[in-house]
Amino acid sequence: MTEPGPQRPRATTAMDGAIALIAVLLIVQMWLLMATVESFLAGHAEVAAPAALISALLFAACAGLYAFIERLDRAATRSRR
Repeated sequence: MTEPGPQRPRATTAMDGAIALIAVLLIVQMWLLMATVESFLAGHAEVAAPAALISALLFAACAGLYAFIERLDRAATRSRR
Protein backbone atom coordinates (compact mmCIF):
# COMPACT_ATOMS: atom_id res chain seq x y z
CA MET A 1 0.00 0.00 0.00
CA THR A 2 1.15 3.49 -0.67
CA GLU A 3 1.36 6.11 2.04
CA PRO A 4 -1.13 8.98 1.75
CA GLY A 5 0.58 12.20 0.81
CA PRO A 6 0.42 15.40 2.82
CA GLN A 7 -2.43 16.58 0.59
CA ARG A 8 -4.92 14.04 2.01
CA PRO A 9 -4.80 15.11 5.70
CA ARG A 10 -5.12 18.78 4.72
CA ALA A 11 -8.09 17.98 2.50
CA THR A 12 -9.88 16.07 5.24
CA THR A 13 -9.20 18.84 7.74
CA ALA A 14 -10.64 21.41 5.34
CA MET A 15 -13.66 19.19 4.69
CA ASP A 16 -14.27 18.74 8.41
CA GLY A 17 -14.11 22.49 8.94
CA ALA A 18 -16.48 23.17 6.05
CA ILE A 19 -18.97 20.57 7.30
CA ALA A 20 -18.89 22.10 10.78
CA LEU A 21 -19.49 25.56 9.29
CA ILE A 22 -22.42 24.21 7.27
CA ALA A 23 -23.91 22.77 10.47
CA VAL A 24 -23.59 26.13 12.24
CA LEU A 25 -25.13 27.99 9.29
CA LEU A 26 -28.06 25.57 9.16
CA ILE A 27 -28.69 26.02 12.89
CA VAL A 28 -28.68 29.81 12.40
CA GLN A 29 -31.07 29.41 9.49
CA MET A 30 -33.47 27.32 11.59
CA TRP A 31 -33.31 29.91 14.38
CA LEU A 32 -34.06 32.65 11.84
CA LEU A 33 -37.06 30.71 10.56
CA MET A 34 -38.44 30.25 14.08
CA ALA A 35 -37.96 33.92 14.96
CA THR A 36 -39.52 35.05 11.69
CA VAL A 37 -42.57 32.83 12.04
CA GLU A 38 -43.05 33.97 15.64
CA SER A 39 -42.82 37.63 14.63
CA PHE A 40 -45.11 37.11 11.65
CA LEU A 41 -47.73 35.41 13.81
CA ALA A 42 -47.47 38.29 16.29
CA GLY A 43 -48.56 40.64 13.52
CA HIS A 44 -45.19 41.99 12.33
CA ALA A 45 -45.39 41.13 8.64
CA GLU A 46 -42.54 43.49 7.72
CA VAL A 47 -39.93 41.02 9.02
CA ALA A 48 -40.73 38.38 6.40
CA ALA A 49 -38.92 39.95 3.43
CA PRO A 50 -35.58 40.69 5.17
CA ALA A 51 -35.62 37.26 6.79
CA ALA A 52 -36.21 35.60 3.42
CA LEU A 53 -33.26 37.51 1.96
CA ILE A 54 -30.96 36.53 4.82
CA SER A 55 -32.15 32.93 4.58
CA ALA A 56 -31.34 32.94 0.85
CA LEU A 57 -27.84 34.23 1.63
CA LEU A 58 -27.34 31.48 4.21
CA PHE A 59 -28.52 28.92 1.66
CA ALA A 60 -26.05 30.28 -0.91
CA ALA A 61 -23.23 30.08 1.64
CA CYS A 62 -24.09 26.44 2.40
CA ALA A 63 -24.27 25.63 -1.32
CA GLY A 64 -20.88 27.27 -1.87
CA LEU A 65 -19.34 25.29 0.99
CA TYR A 66 -20.85 22.11 -0.41
CA ALA A 67 -19.29 22.84 -3.81
CA PHE A 68 -15.96 23.46 -2.05
CA ILE A 69 -16.21 20.06 -0.32
CA GLU A 70 -17.02 18.33 -3.61
CA ARG A 71 -13.98 19.92 -5.29
CA LEU A 72 -11.70 18.90 -2.42
CA ASP A 73 -13.03 15.36 -2.48
CA ARG A 74 -12.49 15.06 -6.24
CA ALA A 75 -8.95 16.41 -5.95
CA ALA A 76 -8.10 14.11 -3.05
CA THR A 77 -9.54 11.08 -4.85
CA ARG A 78 -7.62 11.97 -8.01
CA SER A 79 -4.34 12.33 -6.09
CA ARG A 80 -4.77 8.88 -4.48
CA ARG A 81 -4.85 7.11 -7.84
